[in-house]
Amino acid sequence: MKKKILLASLIGLSVTSCNNDKFLTVVPQTALSSATFFTKEADFQQAVNAIYVPLRPMYNEAAWALEEMHSDNTYYARNVLFGAVDNTQNIADFAILNAGGLTANTIVLNMYRLNYQIIARANQVLSVIDKVEFPAASKNNLKGQAHFLRGFAYFKLAQLFGKAPLHLAPVADREGAAKPLAQTAELQGQVEKDIQEAIKLLPLKKDQEAGRATSGAARMLLANLYMVQKKWGQAETLLREIVTSGEYSLMADYNDAFSTTTGNKNNRESVFEVQYIEGAAGLNGNQIYRFIPTPITADELRPITGTSNAQAISGENNNVPTPDIIAAYEPGDKRKDISIGSVTLSQSLRANKTYPYIKKYARTHAQHNNTGQNWPVYRYAEVLLFLAEALNEQGKTGEAAPFLNQVRTRAGLGATTAASQADMREAIFKERRVELAFENKRWYDLVRTGRVNEIIAAHGARIKANPQNYYFPSGAVPPPNAFTNLEIYYPLPAVEAALTPHF
Repeated sequence: MKKKILLASLIGLSVTSCNNDKFLTVVPQTALSSATFFTKEADFQQAVNAIYVPLRPMYNEAAWALEEMHSDNTYYARNVLFGAVDNTQNIADFAILNAGGLTANTIVLNMYRLNYQIIARANQVLSVIDKVEFPAASKNNLKGQAHFLRGFAYFKLAQLFGKAPLHLAPVADREGAAKPLAQTAELQGQVEKDIQEAIKLLPLKKDQEAGRATSGAARMLLANLYMVQKKWGQAETLLREIVTSGEYSLMADYNDAFSTTTGNKNNRESVFEVQYIEGAAGLNGNQIYRFIPTPITADELRPITGTSNAQAISGENNNVPTPDIIAAYEPGDKRKDISIGSVTLSQSLRANKTYPYIKKYARTHAQHNNTGQNWPVYRYAEVLLFLAEALNEQGKTGEAAPFLNQVRTRAGLGATTAASQADMREAIFKERRVELAFENKRWYDLVRTGRVNEIIAAHGARIKANPQNYYFPSGAVPPPNAFTNLEIYYPLPAVEAALTPHF
Protein backbone atom coordinates (compact mmCIF):
# COMPACT_ATOMS: atom_id res chain seq x y z
CA MET A 1 0.00 0.00 0.00
CA LYS A 2 2.84 2.41 0.82
CA LYS A 3 4.31 1.86 -2.65
CA LYS A 4 0.97 2.69 -4.29
CA ILE A 5 0.60 5.88 -2.21
CA LEU A 6 4.13 6.95 -3.08
CA LEU A 7 3.56 6.31 -6.77
CA ALA A 8 0.30 8.27 -6.71
CA SER A 9 2.05 11.12 -4.96
CA LEU A 10 4.83 11.20 -7.53
CA ILE A 11 2.32 11.17 -10.38
CA GLY A 12 0.38 13.94 -8.70
CA LEU A 13 3.48 16.04 -8.33
CA SER A 14 4.43 15.53 -11.96
CA VAL A 15 0.97 16.54 -13.14
CA THR A 16 0.55 19.62 -10.95
CA SER A 17 4.08 20.76 -11.65
CA CYS A 18 3.16 21.32 -15.29
CA ASN A 19 1.48 24.58 -14.31
CA ASN A 20 4.50 26.10 -12.62
CA ASP A 21 7.70 24.10 -13.03
CA LYS A 22 9.94 26.40 -11.05
CA PHE A 23 7.62 26.54 -8.02
CA LEU A 24 6.21 23.03 -7.82
CA THR A 25 8.97 20.69 -9.07
CA VAL A 26 10.24 18.84 -6.01
CA VAL A 27 13.58 17.03 -6.22
CA PRO A 28 14.32 14.46 -3.47
CA GLN A 29 17.39 15.77 -1.67
CA THR A 30 18.33 12.45 -0.09
CA ALA A 31 18.60 10.52 -3.37
CA LEU A 32 21.49 10.91 -5.80
CA SER A 33 20.21 12.11 -9.17
CA SER A 34 21.28 14.35 -12.02
CA ALA A 35 19.28 17.16 -10.43
CA THR A 36 21.14 16.96 -7.12
CA PHE A 37 24.57 15.69 -8.19
CA PHE A 38 25.66 18.07 -10.96
CA THR A 39 26.18 21.28 -8.98
CA LYS A 40 29.92 21.95 -9.15
CA GLU A 41 33.08 21.34 -11.17
CA ALA A 42 34.17 18.37 -9.05
CA ASP A 43 30.91 16.59 -9.85
CA PHE A 44 31.60 16.81 -13.57
CA GLN A 45 35.18 15.66 -13.10
CA GLN A 46 33.88 12.58 -11.30
CA ALA A 47 31.23 11.97 -13.97
CA VAL A 48 33.75 12.24 -16.82
CA ASN A 49 36.02 9.80 -15.00
CA ALA A 50 33.08 7.38 -15.03
CA ILE A 51 32.79 7.65 -18.83
CA TYR A 52 36.25 6.08 -19.15
CA VAL A 53 35.46 3.14 -16.86
CA PRO A 54 33.82 0.80 -19.44
CA LEU A 55 37.01 0.93 -21.51
CA ARG A 56 38.74 -1.33 -18.99
CA PRO A 57 36.41 -4.35 -19.31
CA MET A 58 36.03 -3.62 -23.03
CA TYR A 59 39.75 -4.07 -23.70
CA ASN A 60 40.29 -6.70 -21.04
CA GLU A 61 37.43 -9.01 -21.98
CA ALA A 62 35.86 -8.30 -25.36
CA ALA A 63 37.79 -6.21 -27.88
CA TRP A 64 40.62 -8.69 -28.43
CA ALA A 65 38.10 -11.45 -29.21
CA LEU A 66 36.00 -9.47 -31.68
CA GLU A 67 38.83 -7.52 -33.32
CA GLU A 68 41.98 -9.68 -33.19
CA MET A 69 40.97 -13.31 -32.70
CA HIS A 70 38.36 -12.75 -35.40
CA SER A 71 41.16 -12.58 -37.97
CA ASP A 72 44.11 -14.61 -39.20
CA ASN A 73 46.43 -13.29 -36.47
CA THR A 74 45.30 -15.32 -33.48
CA TYR A 75 43.30 -18.43 -32.67
CA TYR A 76 42.35 -20.53 -29.64
CA ALA A 77 44.35 -23.43 -28.22
CA ARG A 78 41.84 -26.29 -28.14
CA ASN A 79 41.58 -28.23 -24.88
CA VAL A 80 39.17 -31.09 -25.50
CA LEU A 81 38.91 -31.79 -21.74
CA PHE A 82 37.42 -28.38 -21.01
CA GLY A 83 33.96 -28.62 -22.60
CA ALA A 84 31.98 -26.02 -24.53
CA VAL A 85 33.49 -22.59 -25.18
CA ASP A 86 31.12 -21.51 -27.94
CA ASN A 87 31.42 -17.75 -27.39
CA THR A 88 35.11 -17.51 -28.20
CA GLN A 89 35.27 -20.47 -30.59
CA ASN A 90 32.46 -19.13 -32.77
CA ILE A 91 34.23 -15.78 -33.02
CA ALA A 92 37.60 -17.31 -33.91
CA ASP A 93 36.02 -19.85 -36.26
CA PHE A 94 33.91 -17.27 -38.12
CA ALA A 95 30.86 -19.23 -37.09
CA ILE A 96 28.86 -16.62 -35.19
CA LEU A 97 25.28 -17.86 -35.08
CA ASN A 98 23.01 -15.38 -36.84
CA ALA A 99 19.23 -15.69 -36.49
CA GLY A 100 17.53 -12.90 -38.36
CA GLY A 101 20.39 -10.48 -37.71
CA LEU A 102 20.63 -11.39 -34.01
CA THR A 103 23.09 -13.45 -31.98
CA ALA A 104 23.14 -14.90 -28.47
CA ASN A 105 26.92 -14.54 -28.24
CA THR A 106 27.63 -12.92 -24.87
CA ILE A 107 30.92 -11.32 -25.94
CA VAL A 108 29.02 -9.46 -28.67
CA LEU A 109 26.42 -8.46 -26.08
CA ASN A 110 29.02 -7.21 -23.62
CA MET A 111 30.81 -5.13 -26.26
CA TYR A 112 27.52 -3.57 -27.33
CA ARG A 113 26.51 -2.72 -23.78
CA LEU A 114 29.89 -1.34 -22.76
CA ASN A 115 29.79 1.11 -25.66
CA TYR A 116 26.32 2.25 -24.64
CA GLN A 117 27.50 2.70 -21.06
CA ILE A 118 30.05 5.17 -22.41
CA ILE A 119 27.40 6.88 -24.54
CA ALA A 120 24.86 7.12 -21.72
CA ARG A 121 27.38 8.64 -19.32
CA ALA A 122 28.66 11.09 -21.92
CA ASN A 123 25.10 12.13 -22.78
CA GLN A 124 24.36 12.83 -19.13
CA VAL A 125 27.40 15.07 -18.77
CA LEU A 126 26.82 16.95 -22.02
CA SER A 127 23.14 17.51 -21.25
CA VAL A 128 23.75 19.50 -18.07
CA ILE A 129 27.32 20.79 -18.02
CA ASP A 130 26.50 24.17 -19.56
CA LYS A 131 23.90 24.80 -16.86
CA VAL A 132 26.55 24.93 -14.12
CA GLU A 133 29.05 27.77 -13.79
CA PHE A 134 32.73 26.94 -13.35
CA PRO A 135 35.98 27.97 -15.12
CA ALA A 136 35.74 27.78 -18.91
CA ALA A 137 39.07 26.01 -19.43
CA SER A 138 38.08 23.12 -17.19
CA LYS A 139 34.58 22.98 -18.64
CA ASN A 140 35.88 22.85 -22.21
CA ASN A 141 38.32 20.08 -21.29
CA LEU A 142 35.59 17.99 -19.68
CA LYS A 143 33.19 18.56 -22.55
CA GLY A 144 35.91 17.66 -25.01
CA GLN A 145 36.57 14.37 -23.23
CA ALA A 146 32.86 13.54 -23.21
CA HIS A 147 32.57 14.27 -26.94
CA PHE A 148 35.70 12.21 -27.66
CA LEU A 149 34.47 9.21 -25.70
CA ARG A 150 30.97 9.33 -27.16
CA GLY A 151 32.46 9.58 -30.64
CA PHE A 152 34.82 6.71 -29.85
CA ALA A 153 31.90 4.50 -28.76
CA TYR A 154 29.82 5.28 -31.84
CA PHE A 155 32.85 4.64 -34.04
CA LYS A 156 33.16 1.19 -32.43
CA LEU A 157 29.47 0.46 -32.94
CA ALA A 158 29.66 1.53 -36.58
CA GLN A 159 32.70 -0.67 -37.18
CA LEU A 160 31.36 -3.73 -35.39
CA PHE A 161 27.64 -3.66 -36.20
CA GLY A 162 27.14 -1.22 -39.08
CA LYS A 163 23.92 -0.02 -37.44
CA ALA A 164 22.81 0.88 -33.94
CA PRO A 165 20.41 3.21 -32.10
CA LEU A 166 21.66 6.81 -32.03
CA HIS A 167 21.15 8.43 -28.63
CA LEU A 168 22.37 11.98 -28.06
CA ALA A 169 20.43 12.75 -24.87
CA PRO A 170 19.85 10.88 -21.60
CA VAL A 171 17.25 8.11 -21.77
CA ALA A 172 14.60 8.52 -19.10
CA ASP A 173 12.62 5.30 -19.58
CA ARG A 174 12.48 2.01 -21.45
CA GLU A 175 10.37 3.48 -24.25
CA GLY A 176 12.95 6.17 -24.84
CA ALA A 177 15.65 3.55 -25.28
CA ALA A 178 13.81 1.90 -28.19
CA LYS A 179 15.02 4.05 -31.06
CA PRO A 180 15.22 3.04 -34.72
CA LEU A 181 18.55 1.77 -35.95
CA ALA A 182 20.81 4.41 -37.43
CA GLN A 183 22.77 3.13 -40.42
CA THR A 184 26.54 3.31 -40.85
CA ALA A 185 26.62 6.70 -42.58
CA GLU A 186 24.52 8.32 -39.86
CA LEU A 187 26.64 6.83 -37.08
CA GLN A 188 29.81 7.97 -38.83
CA GLY A 189 28.32 11.43 -39.27
CA GLN A 190 27.80 11.68 -35.52
CA VAL A 191 31.34 10.46 -34.88
CA GLU A 192 32.63 13.23 -37.12
CA LYS A 193 30.58 15.88 -35.29
CA ASP A 194 31.66 14.67 -31.86
CA ILE A 195 35.33 14.43 -32.71
CA GLN A 196 35.47 17.76 -34.52
CA GLU A 197 34.06 19.30 -31.36
CA ALA A 198 36.55 17.37 -29.24
CA ILE A 199 39.46 18.67 -31.32
CA LYS A 200 38.36 22.24 -30.65
CA LEU A 201 37.90 21.72 -26.91
CA LEU A 202 40.68 19.35 -25.84
CA PRO A 203 44.18 20.48 -24.85
CA LEU A 204 47.45 19.20 -26.22
CA LYS A 205 49.00 16.15 -24.61
CA LYS A 206 51.54 18.26 -22.71
CA ASP A 207 48.73 20.24 -21.07
CA GLN A 208 46.49 17.28 -20.28
CA GLU A 209 46.47 14.92 -17.32
CA ALA A 210 48.13 11.68 -18.35
CA GLY A 211 45.72 9.07 -19.67
CA ARG A 212 42.94 11.43 -20.68
CA ALA A 213 41.85 12.20 -24.22
CA THR A 214 43.79 14.95 -25.97
CA SER A 215 43.43 16.96 -29.14
CA GLY A 216 46.03 14.64 -30.68
CA ALA A 217 43.99 11.56 -29.79
CA ALA A 218 40.88 13.21 -31.24
CA ARG A 219 42.71 14.00 -34.49
CA MET A 220 43.82 10.38 -34.71
CA LEU A 221 40.30 9.06 -34.16
CA LEU A 222 38.89 11.38 -36.81
CA ALA A 223 41.70 10.41 -39.18
CA ASN A 224 40.82 6.76 -38.57
CA LEU A 225 37.23 7.51 -39.54
CA TYR A 226 38.40 9.23 -42.73
CA MET A 227 40.66 6.26 -43.56
CA VAL A 228 37.62 3.97 -43.28
CA GLN A 229 35.67 6.36 -45.51
CA LYS A 230 38.60 6.63 -47.94
CA LYS A 231 38.73 10.40 -47.51
CA TRP A 232 42.47 10.33 -48.01
CA GLY A 233 43.11 14.06 -48.22
CA GLN A 234 41.18 14.85 -45.04
CA ALA A 235 42.98 12.06 -43.22
CA GLU A 236 46.33 13.34 -44.45
CA THR A 237 45.65 16.82 -43.07
CA LEU A 238 44.88 15.53 -39.60
CA LEU A 239 47.77 13.07 -39.53
CA ARG A 240 50.25 15.74 -40.63
CA GLU A 241 49.00 17.95 -37.79
CA ILE A 242 49.84 15.16 -35.33
CA VAL A 243 53.28 14.64 -36.87
CA THR A 244 54.17 18.34 -36.92
CA SER A 245 52.86 18.96 -33.39
CA GLY A 246 56.14 17.69 -31.97
CA GLU A 247 54.26 15.93 -29.20
CA TYR A 248 54.83 12.38 -30.37
CA SER A 249 57.73 10.25 -31.58
CA LEU A 250 58.68 6.61 -31.85
CA MET A 251 60.36 5.08 -28.83
CA ALA A 252 63.87 4.00 -29.80
CA ASP A 253 63.14 0.41 -28.74
CA TYR A 254 59.88 -1.22 -29.90
CA ASN A 255 59.64 -2.97 -26.55
CA ASP A 256 59.43 0.40 -24.81
CA ALA A 257 56.39 1.42 -26.87
CA PHE A 258 54.32 -0.62 -24.41
CA SER A 259 53.89 0.07 -20.74
CA THR A 260 55.04 -2.18 -17.98
CA THR A 261 52.56 -3.12 -15.30
CA THR A 262 53.70 -0.21 -13.12
CA GLY A 263 55.45 2.29 -15.40
CA ASN A 264 56.29 3.66 -18.87
CA LYS A 265 52.62 4.56 -19.28
CA ASN A 266 51.38 7.23 -21.71
CA ASN A 267 54.88 7.60 -23.10
CA ARG A 268 55.83 9.79 -26.04
CA GLU A 269 54.68 7.17 -28.56
CA SER A 270 51.28 6.83 -26.91
CA VAL A 271 48.44 8.73 -28.54
CA PHE A 272 45.69 7.08 -26.49
CA GLU A 273 45.71 4.05 -24.22
CA VAL A 274 43.35 2.41 -21.75
CA GLN A 275 44.53 2.83 -18.17
CA TYR A 276 44.97 -0.09 -15.75
CA ILE A 277 46.44 -0.13 -12.24
CA GLU A 278 47.79 -3.28 -10.65
CA GLY A 279 46.47 -3.94 -7.15
CA ALA A 280 43.37 -4.38 -5.05
CA ALA A 281 41.46 -1.24 -6.11
CA GLY A 282 39.64 -3.03 -8.93
CA LEU A 283 41.37 -1.04 -11.67
CA ASN A 284 43.56 -3.91 -12.87
CA GLY A 285 43.48 -6.08 -15.95
CA ASN A 286 44.47 -9.71 -16.53
CA GLN A 287 44.90 -10.01 -20.29
CA ILE A 288 47.92 -12.30 -20.24
CA TYR A 289 45.95 -14.83 -18.17
CA ARG A 290 43.27 -14.87 -20.86
CA PHE A 291 45.86 -15.25 -23.63
CA ILE A 292 48.43 -17.72 -22.28
CA PRO A 293 47.95 -21.24 -23.70
CA THR A 294 46.77 -23.81 -21.18
CA PRO A 295 46.81 -26.12 -19.30
CA ILE A 296 49.91 -24.53 -17.78
CA THR A 297 51.54 -25.41 -14.47
CA ALA A 298 52.64 -22.84 -11.92
CA ASP A 299 56.29 -23.55 -12.73
CA GLU A 300 55.67 -23.05 -16.46
CA LEU A 301 53.78 -19.80 -15.83
CA ARG A 302 56.14 -18.23 -13.29
CA PRO A 303 58.93 -17.23 -15.74
CA ILE A 304 56.33 -15.44 -17.91
CA THR A 305 54.51 -13.47 -15.23
CA GLY A 306 57.20 -13.13 -12.57
CA THR A 307 54.69 -13.44 -9.75
CA SER A 308 55.53 -14.83 -6.34
CA ASN A 309 52.24 -16.76 -6.17
CA ALA A 310 51.99 -18.29 -9.65
CA GLN A 311 49.11 -20.73 -9.96
CA ALA A 312 48.29 -23.41 -12.49
CA ILE A 313 45.66 -22.55 -15.11
CA SER A 314 43.50 -25.12 -16.84
CA GLY A 315 40.67 -24.55 -19.28
CA GLU A 316 41.06 -23.24 -22.79
CA ASN A 317 42.70 -19.93 -23.51
CA ASN A 318 42.55 -17.72 -26.55
CA ASN A 319 44.29 -15.15 -28.73
CA VAL A 320 47.19 -17.49 -29.44
CA PRO A 321 49.41 -16.25 -32.32
CA THR A 322 48.83 -18.26 -35.50
CA PRO A 323 51.53 -19.75 -37.70
CA ASP A 324 50.32 -17.17 -40.26
CA ILE A 325 51.32 -14.13 -38.19
CA ILE A 326 54.57 -15.77 -37.11
CA ALA A 327 55.50 -16.26 -40.78
CA ALA A 328 54.58 -12.65 -41.59
CA TYR A 329 57.72 -11.23 -39.92
CA GLU A 330 60.68 -10.61 -42.19
CA PRO A 331 64.06 -12.08 -41.21
CA GLY A 332 65.78 -9.76 -38.74
CA ASP A 333 62.59 -8.03 -37.59
CA LYS A 334 63.21 -7.10 -33.95
CA ARG A 335 59.48 -6.95 -33.26
CA LYS A 336 58.99 -10.69 -33.59
CA ASP A 337 60.74 -11.75 -30.36
CA ILE A 338 59.26 -8.79 -28.49
CA SER A 339 55.72 -9.60 -29.61
CA ILE A 340 55.72 -13.40 -29.54
CA GLY A 341 57.18 -15.84 -27.04
CA SER A 342 56.91 -19.60 -26.69
CA VAL A 343 56.09 -21.92 -23.81
CA THR A 344 56.15 -25.69 -23.48
CA LEU A 345 53.14 -27.15 -21.68
CA SER A 346 53.88 -30.51 -20.12
CA GLN A 347 50.17 -31.30 -19.70
CA SER A 348 49.16 -30.51 -23.26
CA LEU A 349 47.39 -33.24 -25.20
CA ARG A 350 49.14 -32.21 -28.42
CA ALA A 351 52.13 -34.12 -29.73
CA ASN A 352 53.84 -30.74 -30.13
CA LYS A 353 53.58 -29.27 -26.65
CA THR A 354 55.21 -25.94 -27.53
CA TYR A 355 52.89 -23.00 -28.10
CA PRO A 356 53.40 -19.35 -28.99
CA TYR A 357 51.90 -16.63 -26.80
CA ILE A 358 51.53 -12.85 -26.96
CA LYS A 359 54.69 -11.73 -25.22
CA LYS A 360 54.19 -7.96 -25.61
CA TYR A 361 51.51 -8.13 -22.87
CA ALA A 362 53.47 -10.49 -20.61
CA ARG A 363 54.90 -7.85 -18.28
CA THR A 364 56.12 -8.99 -14.87
CA HIS A 365 53.84 -8.14 -11.98
CA ALA A 366 53.35 -8.89 -8.30
CA GLN A 367 50.20 -10.98 -7.92
CA HIS A 368 48.68 -13.79 -9.96
CA ASN A 369 45.84 -12.72 -12.30
CA ASN A 370 46.31 -9.02 -11.53
CA THR A 371 48.14 -6.84 -14.04
CA GLY A 372 48.51 -3.12 -14.59
CA GLN A 373 49.95 -2.56 -18.05
CA ASN A 374 47.93 -0.17 -20.21
CA TRP A 375 46.37 -1.22 -23.50
CA PRO A 376 47.54 0.73 -26.56
CA VAL A 377 44.59 2.02 -28.60
CA TYR A 378 46.55 4.44 -30.80
CA ARG A 379 50.34 4.71 -31.09
CA TYR A 380 52.43 7.16 -33.09
CA ALA A 381 53.63 4.25 -35.24
CA GLU A 382 50.08 3.92 -36.52
CA VAL A 383 49.95 7.65 -37.23
CA LEU A 384 52.97 7.19 -39.51
CA LEU A 385 51.50 4.12 -41.23
CA PHE A 386 48.12 5.80 -41.74
CA LEU A 387 49.86 8.85 -43.19
CA ALA A 388 51.89 6.68 -45.56
CA GLU A 389 48.70 4.96 -46.67
CA ALA A 390 46.75 8.20 -47.13
CA LEU A 391 49.54 9.65 -49.25
CA ASN A 392 49.94 6.53 -51.34
CA GLU A 393 46.21 6.32 -52.04
CA GLN A 394 46.42 9.85 -53.46
CA GLY A 395 49.21 8.77 -55.78
CA LYS A 396 51.97 10.31 -53.64
CA THR A 397 53.92 7.08 -53.35
CA GLY A 398 57.30 8.78 -53.06
CA GLU A 399 56.06 10.93 -50.18
CA ALA A 400 54.65 7.88 -48.44
CA ALA A 401 57.90 5.91 -48.29
CA PRO A 402 59.71 7.96 -45.59
CA PHE A 403 56.86 7.53 -43.12
CA LEU A 404 56.75 3.77 -43.71
CA ASN A 405 60.53 3.61 -43.40
CA GLN A 406 60.54 5.29 -39.99
CA VAL A 407 58.62 2.31 -38.67
CA ARG A 408 60.78 -0.21 -40.51
CA THR A 409 64.03 1.37 -39.34
CA ARG A 410 63.02 1.06 -35.70
CA ALA A 411 62.27 -2.62 -36.36
CA GLY A 412 65.80 -3.16 -37.68
CA LEU A 413 64.67 -3.53 -41.31
CA GLY A 414 65.87 -1.88 -44.48
CA ALA A 415 63.94 0.72 -46.43
CA THR A 416 60.98 -0.48 -48.44
CA THR A 417 61.65 -1.43 -52.05
CA ALA A 418 58.05 -0.66 -53.07
CA ALA A 419 58.02 1.82 -55.94
CA SER A 420 54.57 1.52 -57.52
CA GLN A 421 51.33 2.48 -55.83
CA ALA A 422 50.16 -1.16 -55.78
CA ASP A 423 53.42 -2.41 -54.28
CA MET A 424 53.39 0.36 -51.67
CA ARG A 425 49.79 -0.45 -50.77
CA GLU A 426 50.78 -4.08 -50.11
CA ALA A 427 53.90 -3.05 -48.19
CA ILE A 428 51.91 -0.82 -45.85
CA PHE A 429 49.25 -3.50 -45.39
CA LYS A 430 51.92 -6.03 -44.39
CA GLU A 431 53.72 -3.54 -42.16
CA ARG A 432 50.55 -2.73 -40.24
CA ARG A 433 50.09 -6.41 -39.54
CA VAL A 434 53.41 -6.92 -37.78
CA GLU A 435 53.82 -3.46 -36.24
CA LEU A 436 50.31 -3.48 -34.74
CA ALA A 437 50.05 -7.20 -34.09
CA PHE A 438 47.71 -8.10 -31.21
CA GLU A 439 46.53 -4.50 -30.81
CA ASN A 440 43.06 -5.25 -32.23
CA LYS A 441 43.68 -3.73 -35.67
CA ARG A 442 43.81 -6.71 -38.02
CA TRP A 443 40.07 -7.37 -38.47
CA TYR A 444 39.39 -3.72 -39.24
CA ASP A 445 42.24 -3.67 -41.76
CA LEU A 446 40.79 -6.68 -43.55
CA VAL A 447 37.36 -5.04 -43.67
CA ARG A 448 38.36 -1.58 -44.84
CA THR A 449 40.66 -2.97 -47.55
CA GLY A 450 37.98 -5.37 -48.78
CA ARG A 451 40.12 -8.46 -48.19
CA VAL A 452 38.04 -10.47 -45.71
CA ASN A 453 36.96 -13.19 -48.15
CA GLU A 454 40.35 -13.42 -49.83
CA ILE A 455 42.40 -13.79 -46.64
CA ILE A 456 40.05 -15.45 -44.16
CA ALA A 457 38.81 -18.08 -46.62
CA ALA A 458 42.42 -19.15 -47.25
CA HIS A 459 43.18 -19.00 -43.52
CA GLY A 460 40.20 -21.22 -42.74
CA ALA A 461 41.21 -23.70 -45.43
CA ARG A 462 44.66 -24.04 -43.85
CA ILE A 463 43.16 -24.72 -40.42
CA LYS A 464 40.77 -27.34 -41.76
CA ALA A 465 43.54 -29.01 -43.77
CA ASN A 466 45.93 -29.26 -40.82
CA PRO A 467 44.24 -28.63 -37.45
CA GLN A 468 47.31 -29.84 -35.53
CA ASN A 469 49.28 -26.85 -36.86
CA TYR A 470 46.62 -24.64 -35.29
CA TYR A 471 46.76 -26.07 -31.76
CA PHE A 472 44.23 -28.92 -32.02
CA PRO A 473 45.30 -32.19 -30.36
CA SER A 474 45.33 -35.28 -32.52
CA GLY A 475 41.83 -36.27 -33.58
CA ALA A 476 40.26 -32.90 -32.77
CA VAL A 477 39.06 -30.69 -35.59
CA PRO A 478 37.25 -27.35 -36.02
CA PRO A 479 33.45 -27.53 -35.90
CA PRO A 480 31.57 -28.22 -39.17
CA ASN A 481 30.34 -24.63 -39.43
CA ALA A 482 33.81 -23.10 -39.08
CA PHE A 483 34.52 -20.29 -41.56
CA THR A 484 30.99 -20.19 -42.91
CA ASN A 485 30.13 -16.64 -41.77
CA LEU A 486 32.44 -14.07 -43.33
CA GLU A 487 30.09 -11.12 -42.88
CA ILE A 488 31.86 -7.84 -42.14
CA TYR A 489 29.44 -6.90 -39.34
CA TYR A 490 28.42 -8.80 -36.24
CA PRO A 491 24.73 -9.55 -35.65
CA LEU A 492 23.10 -7.42 -32.98
CA PRO A 493 22.71 -8.96 -29.50
CA ALA A 494 19.52 -10.98 -29.22
CA VAL A 495 18.97 -10.00 -25.58
CA GLU A 496 18.59 -6.37 -26.62
CA ALA A 497 15.88 -7.29 -29.12
CA ALA A 498 13.50 -7.89 -26.21
CA LEU A 499 13.78 -4.18 -25.36
CA THR A 500 13.00 -2.72 -28.78
CA PRO A 501 10.79 -3.41 -31.82
CA HIS A 502 13.51 -2.09 -34.15
CA PHE A 503 15.95 -5.03 -34.06
